[in-house]
Amino acid sequence: MGGLSIWHWLIVLVIVLVLFGGRGKIPELMGDVAKGIRSFKKGMSDDETPETASKTVDHKPDETK
Repeated sequence: MGGLSIWHWLIVLVIVLVLFGGRGKIPELMGDVAKGIRSFKKGMSDDETPETASKTVDHKPDETK
């Protein structure tokens, strides 16, 4: 259980570059997740709108005699 070998340092370096390298992949990924959640919430509220609209409609009784 000595020190870290060159392979350990290379693996750590690759992980750090993937997480923090480039244009900021983590913030971009979190932005995509937030957009997905917003779309899901919007879809759920759109599905509930017709149900509530149908519950507020007054129905007249049939006048067939």
